[in-house]
Formats: sequence, structure tokens, C-alpha cells
Amino acid sequence: MKTILKIEELALFITGIVLFSTLEMNWWWFPVLLLLPDVGMLGYLINTKAGAFFYNLFHHRAISVVLLLIGYFYEQNGILLAGIIMFSHIAFDRMLGYGLKYPDSFKNTHLGEIGKK
Repeated sequence: MKTILKIEELALFITGIVLFSTLEMNWWWFPVLLLLPDVGMLGYLINTKAGAFFYNLFHHRAISVVLLLIGYFYEQNGILLAGIIMFSHIAFDRMLGYGLKYPDSFKNTHLGEIGKK
């Protein structure tokens, strides 16, 4: 089952790349911006509960889709870019096994414990 989920996330990541290609931006921006949603991890400097909240806020797929739609329909390229980057980042993270966080520990995610074999 994990392989199927990883393939699904790979397909979503490729979708993000295709969406990015529709923007009139240099390609080097994609890898530069791809890790930007991880700024949500700064919440862990406060405590694990705040960390999980902010991490999950920056890694919630529904929020990325809303940003994509707003950016597209209102022709706001900055918002569209934010949605595409967030969407792509989430897919990339989930493909690697990083899920939404529970408030007790950074390693405890909805996809299981990070680093557990």
C-alpha cells in the first residue's frame, strides 16, 4: 500500500511541475521555492503543539488547492505560484513519508512515525 501512495504523490508532484511550467518564470525558481513551506517548522521553536499547528497549516493540501483556484480565477500570479509551490511541496514531502504532524512529537505523523522501519 505504501508504494501505491508514493506513486500517487509522485503523480501529484509531476502535476505541480506541469502547473509551474504554465507560469512565465525561470525554471530555477521551482527548486529554490520548493522548500519554502517548511518555514512552518519554525513553530517548533515555541513548542510541539505550536510546531504541529504551523507545520500542518503550511502542509495542508486543501489550502494549496484554494490558493491555486484563487490565483487562477482572479489572475493573481503570486497567489497561483504560492499554491503551486505548496501543492508540489506537499506531494514531495508525502512521497518521502513526511505527513501531517501530531502535537506530541515532530516524528509522529498521520503517515506513521518518521524513521520507524
